[in-house]
Amino acid sequence: MPDPAVNGYRTPASIRKRLDRMEYLLERAVRIPGTDKRLGLDVILDIIPFGGTVIAAAMGTYIAWEARNLGVSKWTVTRMAGNIGFDMLLGAIPVIGIVPDYFFRSNTRNLRLIRKWLDKHHPHLAA
Repeated sequence: MPDPAVNGYRTPASIRKRLDRMEYLLERAVRIPGTDKRLGLDVILDIIPFGGTVIAAAMGTYIAWEARNLGVSKWTVTRMAGNIGFDMLLGAIPVIGIVPDYFFRSNTRNLRLIRKWLDKHHPHLAA
């Protein structure tokens, strides 16, 4: 099996692209008809009691895992974990948890933290 680092799978640019897509899927994939507002799987999965919140948190954890693999500081990864945990707590509130979860977009916050790190350590990737 070829080394994934050789074909570009583990490069900062490819990781950034994957994380952008994951954040889009989790936070902005669906436009609410008649508005310019968007939501993603993170909010949609809240419809499934407890399990949906856990699935959304696991998907968000992938973003933090990739950040750790990039070499982002432990403090930043800890902040990202806090964002994921807080988002999970909001989404776990029965029925009304969808509303605060819609406004607290942990994956967008975490992607912003990674972009800031990437822009500092890999300025040629700045979008």
